[in-house]
Amino acid sequence: MKAYALKVPKKQGEAAIRLASTLCLLDKRLKILQKNGFLFIPLVQKPCSKMLYKLSLDVFEVVFEEFVAQTKYAKKGVDAFAVCLPQHLQESFPRSIDFVGEIAIVEVHPELIDYKHVVGKAILESYKKVRTVLAKSGAVDGVYRLRSYEVIGGVSSMETVHRENGCKFFLDLSKVYFSPRLSYEHLRVASQVKERETVIDMFAGVGPFSVLAAKLCKKVKIYAVDVNPEAVKYLEKNVFANRVSGKVTPILGDVRKIVGEKMRGIADRVIMNLPERSLEYVDVACESLKPEGAVVHYYEFAKGSNATATVKKHLVEAVSKSGRCVQHISFTRIVREVAPFKWQIVIDAIIK
Repeated sequence: MKAYALKVPKKQGEAAIRLASTLCLLDKRLKILQKNGFLFIPLVQKPCSKMLYKLSLDVFEVVFEEFVAQTKYAKKGVDAFAVCLPQHLQESFPRSIDFVGEIAIVEVHPELIDYKHVVGKAILESYKKVRTVLAKSGAVDGVYRLRSYEVIGGVSSMETVHRENGCKFFLDLSKVYFSPRLSYEHLRVASQVKERETVIDMFAGVGPFSVLAAKLCKKVKIYAVDVNPEAVKYLEKNVFANRVSGKVTPILGDVRKIVGEKMRGIADRVIMNLPERSLEYVDVACESLKPEGAVVHYYEFAKGSNATATVKKHLVEAVSKSGRCVQHISFTRIVREVAPFKWQIVIDAIIK
């Protein structure tokens, strides 16, 4: 069967499949094709220009390809449980699901509040590996960047083990921040870390950047800092579980104080994944860099059609105020859309 397809390198496959599914483009009736080092992901239609803009992948191409039908196509979600919902509400059934270990996370539209447990049951029955279904009940907030959830299906525990890029991460979503939508970004940054580098992961969480980078390098020194004691507890567990002890040093505390006391001028690379507040810490990052300069992976939220240019300007100005300069911006990317016309942007910069 011929269909439009998203052609991506195999290493981008996980992120591409998730993006296609999130945009309701993935054709689940057809098998994903693999050949010559590429994945061909079947699409239900040719993406419009707006959808192409949201496919924040480094390398991709839309092609027309021959696919084989799935031998079994299990109806999921609203298709399997349409009889449980009034017809006028069926289009509001959650189409996007995040999976963290054995936990499924959805956003329940206000008009479906009275049917939230129907949604939970639908997901539990459709995805046999899921044991808990959570509905988002608040925004990411506070110093520890936590989100409120409501259990709408399965067991009430929010602790799980999430597997990503060959690593496993123990975590509790009620106590730490974690986003499976950053899987590709974790791999992209970790893959750039070089042997014998000293890396500071300024807002490390449970360690998705630090642990993966240590797994990919034989000799590296990574200081993984976080202010949340629960995150550091799980980070320590993940360092041990992934056999990267000695490469990753978990540190609890405010990174501004820690850099000032212990880590001035030592870093070859700094990871700044705190998009809502990274701009406040550019001076700290500059203080931690080696005198000859280093690489900074900088993340920020920005709105509007010129979001990337805005973030570049913020970074360049903040670095200049810190007595350094941005020698070269090697990479920019829209990581994801976090709200209508609001984006998470990443900039890789060489700072001298």
